[in-house]
Amino acid sequence: MSDLHSRADVSTGTVQPPLSQAVGYIVVVLIGVLIALVMMLVTKVLKKTTGEDNKKTEMFMTANRSVRTGLTASAVISSWLWSTALLGSSFTGYNYGVSGPFWFAAGCSPMIVFFALLGISCKRKIPEAHTSLEVVRIRYGRVAHAVFMILCLVNNIFASANMLLGASAVISAMSGMHIIASTFLLPVGVTVYTFVGGIKATFLTDYFHTTIILIIACYFSVKAFESDQIGSVGNLYELVKAAAQRHPVAGNHSGTYLTMTSKDGILFGILHLCSNFGLVIMDTSYFIKAFSASPKAVVPGYTIGGIMYFAVPWGLGTVMSSVALGLENQTNFPTWPRRMTASEVSSGLVLPYAAITIAGKGGAAAILLMIFMAVTSTLSAQVIAVSSILSFDVYREYFKQSATDRDVIRASHLGVIFFAAFAAGFSTMLHYVGVDLGWTLYMLGVVTCPGIFPMIFTVLWRRQSKAAAILSPILGLATGLAVWLSTASHFFGAVSVATTGEVLPCVYGTVASCFSPILYSVLITLVRPQNYDWNEFKKEKLALEKLESDLTTVHHEAPETETVSVEEGGVRSGLDARELKRWGRIAAFWSAATFLGHWVLWPLPMYGSHYVFEKKFYIAWVIVAIIWLWGTLFVATLYPILDGGWQQIVEVYRGLRGQTREYDGGKPGDGTPSNGSLDNPWFCSDNLHLDQPDHRAWIQACKTQGKLGVFDSPIDAGIDPNWNPNTVRWRG
Repeated sequence: MSDLHSRADVSTGTVQPPLSQAVGYIVVVLIGVLIALVMMLVTKVLKKTTGEDNKKTEMFMTANRSVRTGLTASAVISSWLWSTALLGSSFTGYNYGVSGPFWFAAGCSPMIVFFALLGISCKRKIPEAHTSLEVVRIRYGRVAHAVFMILCLVNNIFASANMLLGASAVISAMSGMHIIASTFLLPVGVTVYTFVGGIKATFLTDYFHTTIILIIACYFSVKAFESDQIGSVGNLYELVKAAAQRHPVAGNHSGTYLTMTSKDGILFGILHLCSNFGLVIMDTSYFIKAFSASPKAVVPGYTIGGIMYFAVPWGLGTVMSSVALGLENQTNFPTWPRRMTASEVSSGLVLPYAAITIAGKGGAAAILLMIFMAVTSTLSAQVIAVSSILSFDVYREYFKQSATDRDVIRASHLGVIFFAAFAAGFSTMLHYVGVDLGWTLYMLGVVTCPGIFPMIFTVLWRRQSKAAAILSPILGLATGLAVWLSTASHFFGAVSVATTGEVLPCVYGTVASCFSPILYSVLITLVRPQNYDWNEFKKEKLALEKLESDLTTVHHEAPETETVSVEEGGVRSGLDARELKRWGRIAAFWSAATFLGHWVLWPLPMYGSHYVFEKKFYIAWVIVAIIWLWGTLFVATLYPILDGGWQQIVEVYRGLRGQTREYDGGKPGDGTPSNGSLDNPWFCSDNLHLDQPDHRAWIQACKTQGKLGVFDSPIDAGIDPNWNPNTVRWRG
């Protein structure tokens, strides 16, 4: 390993970066700009061939609410492929053993699946919303709106800082690139393609980045056992077992890494569960992606995405932390002859050091690329989330309620630029006061959790009062901060960056922030409960475009049928209230099942029995994790293509070649009805004669008659609101 110049300097203890600064700048700047340029080109091509116009607010912010299940699932997986998840799962495995990566994964997937319930509830009650804050404002007014806006922005700021701190530390360690330079340069490419493409660019880059990340993760899951120093899962077990004899783990049963009975491990699990609950519920990017998905895609998309995501921190974290523990006494480990320091572990360097050990410079380059892809993809979601808040919830609500498409898009663009710069500056400030990935990972829940249950109650509980919605998150935040700081002082004698980053104060503070608002909300609501009528949501006109412009989700004036018009892959269909309620029940079932499986039935019996992994059990544990990880790769990459993606690829291909579609049947506006055959793409209803002057009016006339029509392909009859007349030729 000496040829890599990454062995620890014996005199100083520092580890020399295995890659040059040039490699770091190439990845962060060149690849970032290249991806941005490609996404700009893709955006332009989609506009030309399919009519997806990002100058329209509905397209820019919600992708016309037509994203299918496959792409939704891929985007959900990508939304949680944070640099924090990749780095944090490995360092918790290094600290706590096999329980660390498991609790990291179990703290994420149940919350993601639970969001399917919130997402479909929003689709039922307020289908035209763009952000969760619009829901709060409509129900409780501007004071509550301002309170939740601050909570959501704090959530996005700390989440972005958490990502940037971990990614910058790794990029600096791998390439020697200055940590501040990487902090400011990482958001550049993200800003460009999000500025141009909006949420659809976020979905597409999510897909591309997720594919790269999962390919690299699967590569390491195999490469680890090709190493001569390991050779097999059984040999890795022996190496980890020997590591526990050299360095017993305080708080673990028998001091071993090979047990779920880990006091600090389960404390981290509780902390991480609550923190991620806050990150999901209070992250407006999750609501935006739910609003962007078609109603039929919300529940299966979030459920599949959440369950498949579990394998990433579990599988990658288990394998790579075991590699680091097992080989850290070998001469080719980067820190040899010493162990990793607490600072190195907390900075997230377990994963890159393990990768260097088994794959040399290639491993370092792969980790560099993986972390870059992770931080830019998830940062894009954060940027578009904050942009939506600044444009819809600040500019449109408080500065210009009559804002046009152009005004809102301009505000969104300014929001993208502002937040990218602010996130980089805030992360730099945290770095200089001594905060790293570990500190933000542990304390995150203290500031993200107070709004969880008041927000859930806003969507699901009609009784929560306005006063409860306003006061309970404020009181919850005050309670959490007080408990966090007081327990740091009580257990460690002082309040400092070091003591407030310890596990116990963060657990107490996070739990207080998370659950105290339930008590506050219920007690305040009992004084004067609300009996909110969910139909009030439907009276609010939130969309900027009318049907004849480009709107996919429209208002409906037929409450007796309660039909919600949605678009599935370009074809408009009807989902009635009963169907949406059925999806809600399915979402509730999978939410409960995922939580019980990942938090009760699987881990707690192992924790309570003080079971120490035997060799065969460890082998099965690792193999199942790897198979699950490979399955996640296939779901995230192939499912979106099979689920309608190939149709759009074909449509784009035909558009680029200038091919046109021909239609049999009458042309709208010629006064000729269709022949009444359901096989005819222009069928609307028997005896319906149309003499409307344009295409849009024809569609509207069909809907006015209560007939959605039957069409044989996504753009037949122009039912796709993004139809491009330049690629259509009428016949007949």
